[in-house]
Amino acid sequence: MLSVYTDEHFMREALRQAQQAFEEGEVPVGAVVVSNNKVIARAYNQTERLNDVTAHAEMLALTAAANYLGGKYLSDCTLYITLEPCNMCAGALYWGQLKKLVIGASDEQRGYSRMTPSLLHPKTEVVSGLLEAECKALVDDFFRQLRKKR
Repeated sequence: MLSVYTDEHFMREALRQAQQAFEEGEVPVGAVVVSNNKVIARAYNQTERLNDVTAHAEMLALTAAANYLGGKYLSDCTLYITLEPCNMCAGALYWGQLKKLVIGASDEQRGYSRMTPSLLHPKTEVVSGLLEAECKALVDDFFRQLRKKR
């Protein structure tokens, strides 16, 4: 029997989080953390709402997942993120010893892979480009609307 719990399924969950960020005027990045085919944490960017430069979707999702698991290591977890993590978030993923990272769209300006490609934990498996067009379109639409307002 084919499982409905595919990487695409969970990335669509992350996209729903990104859409929530978009609707709230935040940079539309969404994240979900999955353990044993179960979403254990969901988050989206909240830097404006919380007035906190560290309130990226990944950081909030990592904190929620660690609280759910009762420990700081996510060595059996996968993070689905709609936009490539920045250096700060990649560093946090390193310390959390994430098992797998699935990225939607790359971040040509601030993505960790352009600055420090080896920043992730050596045991972390990375998959890039899942639903890339949809993830990128949401970010592009957000910044297009932001430029029109200025």
